[in-house]
Amino acid sequence: LSKMTDAGPVQTERAFQKQPTIFVGRKRLIGKKVKAKGKGKGAKKTQLRFTRNVGLGYKTPKEAMYGDYIDKKCPFTGNVSIRGRILRGVVASTKMKRTIIVRRDYLHFIKKYNRFEKRHKNIPAHLSPAFTQVKEGDIVTIGQCRPLSKTIRFNVLDH
Repeated sequence: LSKMTDAGPVQTERAFQKQPTIFVGRKRLIGKKVKAKGKGKGAKKTQLRFTRNVGLGYKTPKEAMYGDYIDKKCPFTGNVSIRGRILRGVVASTKMKRTIIVRRDYLHFIKKYNRFEKRHKNIPAHLSPAFTQVKEGDIVTIGQCRPLSKTIRFNVLDH
């Protein structure tokens, strides 16, 4: 989505993308040393990046720590806290930008016939750019968070 340059991530949106906890106009960067691709000049560069541990035993992905994306709705690099329910389901659709549909199948008991019927729920969830290899059919873990949009109330935590 975005490429890293000396000045930071390349902007692909109309609005300037930045992490609110990092001051962009700093003259000299004092941050983590990050190995750049390639050798020679600029093999090591400093990068300021805000990351957090979401808790509940979920590790922060390497792409979130060392990547160059900006996502304010990411639970690892943005301003979103995970609280409430933790669910697992199968990815049904990845057609939207940074959003997936998670399908959860379950059985509902009908007392009159003493049998179960199959039912399902589709849950839209925000997909952080830290998870690049998610495709349809994968099993993901999603965690509840504050409403991110009209329909999205969950965030992908694990793939």
